[in-house]
Amino acid sequence: MNLSAPGYRCSRLGLCGALHAIALLHAQPAPSPVLNARDSMALFQRVVTLMESTTVAVPELVRAGAPVLENTRQSLITLEAASTQQHAGLTHTFLKNARAYLALADSVAKPFPFPQEASRQFAELRDSVDRVESHFHGLLDRKESQLRSSDRDNLRRYAEANERLTPQPPGTNRVVFYGDSITDGWRLNEYFAGRDFVNRGIGGQITGEMLGRMKADVIDLKPKAMLVLAGTNDIARGVPSKAIANNLTMIADLAEFHRIKPIFASLLPVSDYHKGVNRQNERSIQRPPATILEMNRWLQAFCNERGFVYVDYFSAVVDKQGFIRADLADDGLHPNAAGYRLMAPVALAAIDKLFPPAAAPAAPPSKRRR
Repeated sequence: MNLSAPGYRCSRLGLCGALHAIALLHAQPAPSPVLNARDSMALFQRVVTLMESTTVAVPELVRAGAPVLENTRQSLITLEAASTQQHAGLTHTFLKNARAYLALADSVAKPFPFPQEASRQFAELRDSVDRVESHFHGLLDRKESQLRSSDRDNLRRYAEANERLTPQPPGTNRVVFYGDSITDGWRLNEYFAGRDFVNRGIGGQITGEMLGRMKADVIDLKPKAMLVLAGTNDIARGVPSKAIANNLTMIADLAEFHRIKPIFASLLPVSDYHKGVNRQNERSIQRPPATILEMNRWLQAFCNERGFVYVDYFSAVVDKQGFIRADLADDGLHPNAAGYRLMAPVALAAIDKLFPPAAAPAAPPSKRRR
């Protein structure tokens, strides 16, 4: 065989090209079944709309399907109010209700002849519910992958910043502000000029994740104190109060063992004032005010028992309805600039209670002329 023949070269190049294309195809990651927040919410809303329209087409469903339809509507409201629509538990509840409606629709007699438009809507409803199920299983797979992650607690977030952090200047009191997105979004240098305050907040974290990064993001920085603001995400995710208290107690124990003074802040109130702008801003569903108050009572008692300073942000920002003031949090959860301006002096007073500022040296007595 003449390997240099044009025909052979062409066939060989064609085979290589085909193999290369196959390799590229296999190298491409499989598309994720998980929808983004906007598309998943549009899908949930479409399912409810189709349930409402198909109910009208089947008279027996009007009565029999009413409870299931109402449960699905309530599931939709909860999903809309959630801080994220990527919540597997809430999605599963919605899916169960939608599946129950379809099972009920299959069991009741339908009028004859059945309207063509109603048949089309039922077909679309089944396809939409199947898509919700794919989304749900994708959420489960993603959550399992996160649990298997080598960096569950997001130690990568501040790894480089921790390496660059300069040693604590002599005569200063470094304080690490430790928490979730409320701390993460606080530009400390704008509110505490000239102070050695280090921000180690990570949005979305719960107290268990904060406990997991204590060494890297607090202990190794050798601060004099740490100000902890944590727990609101635990409440939103259904973490039991006892588990939250457990995690915060261990954070305190670790800090004290390493001669770091722990300061604990109250959880901030939430509000529903801005739900007209976005249904996700209806915060009291996932973070009930009564649960926040219960957690704050525990925090204050814990600080009193252990001799820690307690920072009462709650009283500084709450209104008569028990919500965070409407002008202090544009989404009912995260403080805006006005909110941080009210919180800053409360934090500073607590820190200065631990480390009183050095008194200015007295002016030398003036010499009187004789």
